Amino acid sequence: MDSFKKSIAASIAKAIQVKLAENEIMQAIERPPKPELGDYAFPSFRLAKMLKKNPNEIAAEIAAKIKLPKEVSEIKTAGPYVNFFLSKSVLTEQTISSILKQKEKYGSSLTKKGEKIMVEYSSPNTNKPLHIGHLRNDSIGMSIVKVLEVSGAKVIKANLFSDRGIHICQSMLAYKKWGNEEKPGKLKPDHLVGKYYVLFNQKLKEEPSLKEELSGMLRKWETNDKTTKKLWNKMNGWAMKGFKETYKNFGSEFDAVFFESDFYHKAKPLVELGLKKRVFFRDESGAVIASLKERGLENKTILRADGTSIYITNDLPLTKHKFEHFKLDKALWVVASEQDNYFRQLFLVLKLLGFKWAENCHHLSYGLVKLEGGTLKSREGKVVDADELIESVTELALKELGKRYPELSAKERNERAKKICLAAIKFYMLKNDLNKEIMFEMNRAVSFEGDSGPYVQYTYARAKSILRKLKRTGKIDFSALQEKEEIELLNILRDFPAVVETTARSLSPHSICQYLLSLGAAFNTFYHQHQVIKADSKTSNARLALVEATSIVLKNGLRLLNIDALERM
Repeated sequence: MDSFKKSIAASIAKAIQVKLAENEIMQAIERPPKPELGDYAFPSFRLAKMLKKNPNEIAAEIAAKIKLPKEVSEIKTAGPYVNFFLSKSVLTEQTISSILKQKEKYGSSLTKKGEKIMVEYSSPNTNKPLHIGHLRNDSIGMSIVKVLEVSGAKVIKANLFSDRGIHICQSMLAYKKWGNEEKPGKLKPDHLVGKYYVLFNQKLKEEPSLKEELSGMLRKWETNDKTTKKLWNKMNGWAMKGFKETYKNFGSEFDAVFFESDFYHKAKPLVELGLKKRVFFRDESGAVIASLKERGLENKTILRADGTSIYITNDLPLTKHKFEHFKLDKALWVVASEQDNYFRQLFLVLKLLGFKWAENCHHLSYGLVKLEGGTLKSREGKVVDADELIESVTELALKELGKRYPELSAKERNERAKKICLAAIKFYMLKNDLNKEIMFEMNRAVSFEGDSGPYVQYTYARAKSILRKLKRTGKIDFSALQEKEEIELLNILRDFPAVVETTARSLSPHSICQYLLSLGAAFNTFYHQHQVIKADSKTSNARLALVEATSIVLKNGLRLLNIDALERM
């Protein structure tokens, strides 16, 4: 929590004529766009409505009545705004002391304390390997988890494997017809399964009759045909083995794992409930349909006419299980924007069925990852596999390290390259607003300069290099930090808790990425313009404290993106 803002909010609360909670005042306090307007600004528009007075008059009254907190050196008004100027000595001492004392806890808060939240992400189909889209999904999911955790929430990381249905039967049928008992070897297990998913869709163009065979295989699966289930278990096992390897390499973790095959058949009571409540109806074919048109959405099929299930057949009982078994306050689904309408339908159906917790279901939508040829299409094989992308970016990182640090051993170069690769991918996936589609560019992602994860890692390594060369000694004289670049760096450092708090509310990690880029730029400007080690002892000691504080915040920020900081690049 921003201690300066809290102190200012408390002073405003005592000075105003109406009762307004401190947290409401804190939310209203802004950071002015220009330094000459102060460090914080309180707009009086809301008070003007409450008191039915001119906002400029209210601002003047607050400025006249308020008792200055010790952190504030001056107050000025600018129209309806009350602008607060912090004491530079207090700003410097409190900011650096707070960071050095809290270390890895700096930026943490209790804003989400008491909330139990499940974040479901990744959620692959077991008919093909993870691809570049899953890497964006996993990057978002893990970052959101870490932000919510440092904000005090109890978070359950969940993954749903779509391991049954017509799409899973596609790879199974192709393997059954043309697989010749091929086993994983040269091909990673999940890649072998994906090979037959692509093959099925190629063959379907030549043999349309495969569609009937596919439906027959699904019916056999749902009636527990032994041969079909044996093939399903084998190919699902291969897919899961491959997924686990990719997850381990990428740093994706899960506390709860769900399988669609465990839940789709549990929908019967909910289907009956929907029919009884007349939320559902049977159409002329016998399919069960959710009646949503009168509520602004397209009707949604819940159960096919032949009795086979689709995604929502599974999601209805699974969501009920999540809230009731885990006693959740909130559930989040990290799923691409292609499914925006589906989640609107799902949540509305749950609400119409009478579940009060339905209002606490939230779809965290994000834009797709684009490539030079357009959108990813798994069934056509036009996909960048996650494993291949990680390998390619690692190769780029190895080349960059070889140019910059030829003295590194092969072992050390490989270890650093892997961490740089993951930083490059995750940061690139997170640095833009989630709603935006992104075009992944490997060379730009792995660059040690510019808006990249390796750039932030490099800045952290530079700070740690300074700290290895000289240690702080004795008491810090904070008055030694007076330079413009030092104050600018301090201002950014004190913003970190507020940025984390904002991210916990918006659930969009791009604000942390942009913050780290700003912090890195401010630190590098300071580093290039001012001596640290060769300055006089008083100044050097204070600047070392500033460098140490910067390194702590850089590391904390990277951790919230599920990225490792590197002591040495």
